[in-house]
Amino acid sequence: METQEELDYHRIAEAIDFLKLNFKAQPSLERVAAHVNMSAFHFQRMFKDWAGVTPKQFIQYLSINYAKSMLRDKQSNLFEAALDTGLSGTGRLHDLFIKIEGMTPGEYQKGGICLQISYSFLTSPFGQLIVASTTRGICYMAFADDGEESALAELKRQFPAAKYQRATDEFQKAASLIFLQDWSEIDEIKLHLKGTSFQLKVWQTLLNVPSGGLTTYAKLAAQIDSPKACRAVGSAVALNPVAMLIPCHRVIKSTGEIGQYHWGAKRKSAIVGWEASRTAHNIL
Repeated sequence: METQEELDYHRIAEAIDFLKLNFKAQPSLERVAAHVNMSAFHFQRMFKDWAGVTPKQFIQYLSINYAKSMLRDKQSNLFEAALDTGLSGTGRLHDLFIKIEGMTPGEYQKGGICLQISYSFLTSPFGQLIVASTTRGICYMAFADDGEESALAELKRQFPAAKYQRATDEFQKAASLIFLQDWSEIDEIKLHLKGTSFQLKVWQTLLNVPSGGLTTYAKLAAQIDSPKACRAVGSAVALNPVAMLIPCHRVIKSTGEIGQYHWGAKRKSAIVGWEASRTAHNIL
């Protein structure tokens, strides 16, 4: 006999399958809830607990991903992409892109052609980093383990049509100070991030983990009011586009194990130890 938790899981899984098949119809909350034999109120609450987002937000993500594939792979125009996604017109598609992607659908289709990105390379105790910024703030920071050319190619992969220049601006200079200053000053470094509202919420919560401190995926999920969304939190942590500034290295397993890290488990252990040592000796 199924436990209540198992029953809830199967209901959410069934709802997700339903949304994937029917998102073009933009189904209402009531329709999706009825499909899994639940009231709209209880379904909304349960779905957010398990998936980390509301059913409406989930439909938005499905819609935006489909529209992106239309624009990118099928070379559809904006009107065709909007209608085929199930939206009422290009205005709604525009609003959806601005809300989730931080840019217009036209900018996405053109590969970020309107973006001016400056980048430079930074030496840290843990290896060379590439750091990039727009006029709004830091948009990317990653360890350049395979050399500068490879790091730059990875940066350009997201927005191949953006304009790039090798130059150091004030955002990048502020980012370089993280190896000298207290992490409590992190809010002085401006970030320009592209992600879903759920990802942004996870990354914002990570900024509250102090230098020398650690947290777990379960704790992060609880802090964003999605206690059952540990896997979704883990995915958001793994997709962090800004190494060090957004301290995903401070997230460990509930067992106390360091766990994996996008830029290597050994590097993660070294960073955690370095921060703990600096905190213990008050070297800020």
